[in-house]
Amino acid sequence: MSIQTAPTKVNLMATKKSLALSKTGYDLLDRKRNILVREMMTLIDRATEIQNTIDDTYSKAYLALQRANTTLGICEELAGTVPEEESLGLSYRSVMGVEIPIVSIDDREDNHIPYGLISSNEMLDEAYARFHRVKELTAELAEIENSVYRLGGATKKTQKRANALKNIMIPRFEATVKMITSALDEKSREDFSRLKIIKAQKAKKAGQNEQQTQ
Repeated sequence: MSIQTAPTKVNLMATKKSLALSKTGYDLLDRKRNILVREMMTLIDRATEIQNTIDDTYSKAYLALQRANTTLGICEELAGTVPEEESLGLSYRSVMGVEIPIVSIDDREDNHIPYGLISSNEMLDEAYARFHRVKELTAELAEIENSVYRLGGATKKTQKRANALKNIMIPRFEATVKMITSALDEKSREDFSRLKIIKAQKAKKAGQNEQQTQ
């Protein structure tokens, strides 16, 4: 379906320009969509890998904690010495205009054990280290899952806009160009035929005048 507009040369040039811009816009949106999809698939693969690592690390951490409980008794008092988590930081990076999060952990506390060494043993130290690793992996997984969610939303919007250009706007502009071109060609043929008729009439009249003069 073409756009309703007067079939003039000015409108033809304007419509051709709009068509070219729409095609360029579609190419850019399609390229953006492909980049977003690639980034998202890479993150999904990484998320699966991290989740498997978390499951394995959790199992080993709980096993180490059970061993520590067996040798030290229930470690509730020692658990109470672990401070609340305040080392998480949040920033953002841009992927094709989409802001996705970067979750960071302050490394200054990584080597600090909050409980006394006298009242603990290596099994408790192992459990603490493994749970600390789980914390790092969980933060990374949260970052990735949120990034995938944002990239997924941006991909849908980009695909919707690209489809609108490809399936609606570009065909409309193409139909309008065809309609205006056809109308201008028809007008050109009519003008040419009219000029031929006028020329023939002038030639006939000139011939008649010449005969009357003789």
